[in-house]
Amino acid sequence: MFKLKKGLAMALASVLTVAMVTGCGGSAPAEDSSAEGTKQGSEETVELVFSNVTSVSGKDAGEVFKRVAEEESGGSVVVNLFPDNMLGDDRVVIETTAMGNIDIGVSSTSPLATMYPDFYLFDAPYLFLNTEDAYAKLDGEVGQKILDGMESMGLKGLAFWENGFRNFTNNKVAVKTPADVRGFKVRTMENEVHIAAWTAFGANPTPMAFTELFTALQQGTVDAQENPLGIIDANKFVEVQKYVSLTQHVYTPYIVCMNLDKFNSLSENQQNAILKAAEESTVYQRERSQELEKEILGRFTEGGTTVVELTDDEKAEWQQVVTDNNIFDLVKEKMEHPDYLDQMLAE
Repeated sequence: MFKLKKGLAMALASVLTVAMVTGCGGSAPAEDSSAEGTKQGSEETVELVFSNVTSVSGKDAGEVFKRVAEEESGGSVVVNLFPDNMLGDDRVVIETTAMGNIDIGVSSTSPLATMYPDFYLFDAPYLFLNTEDAYAKLDGEVGQKILDGMESMGLKGLAFWENGFRNFTNNKVAVKTPADVRGFKVRTMENEVHIAAWTAFGANPTPMAFTELFTALQQGTVDAQENPLGIIDANKFVEVQKYVSLTQHVYTPYIVCMNLDKFNSLSENQQNAILKAAEESTVYQRERSQELEKEILGRFTEGGTTVVELTDDEKAEWQQVVTDNNIFDLVKEKMEHPDYLDQMLAE
């Protein structure tokens, strides 16, 4: 399905060899690293390579996944954790998981939309109005259809973890409504849907390399930017931005997935252990993500930054602009199953 470059293949083989020797993630190495594995009671012991992201909540949830999978399987599943994108960036991890060189991978959905067009759904602004709305829809019928559809890529979709909402910062106005951003030069990603949305809001979207953003905000080259709270905090944007408005205009999940052939090769007990691990780690990861966001907002407020909260009615004003300017239709044109977007909006 995907071609793995020779250099990457060699690097991955090297990392996995080290993992077997050191027992990465606290796991004891199997006695036999062959595909058949070793005996654990009446079951074959299986070692799984789990490639995880850089976020604190994701790494912590990976530990939960490992513990639950190993306990529920009676020790016949051993999970070796590779956090911090050690095995490659998001797209490489998913490609390598589909090939089977990685067993379980975690990635943001955004870089994968060209591979799996229904992920363009998550470019849609104001598809979700709050975290509870996002969780309900992702865990509902359409979310399950999206996970199931990943089998076309050779992947078993296991869960949606939380990457987070994008929020708006600027140095001029306590933004609450679309009218407040009219004329603002807003740094955005090079994303057709996002650019169209900010144009509809009356702003002047300005794609720019992320590495240039802090200086651009500091010098006034752009008036504002939008990113998840974790990125805003880690890059110290509040040092040059007075207002953080919780516009929550785009929600991006992480996708947790497994090589489909590998999952199907497991015993029923082992499969159930993986599914249980996915379920429990998702509950934990979302709670941890919310805890971390509250800590970040507390630091912002203590440091003198004005945090602006929007009501659902105020968010609905933004959503109406998106609807009136056919932004949802633009998203649907890119999707394989455009009805998914309509179903989520209707829920």
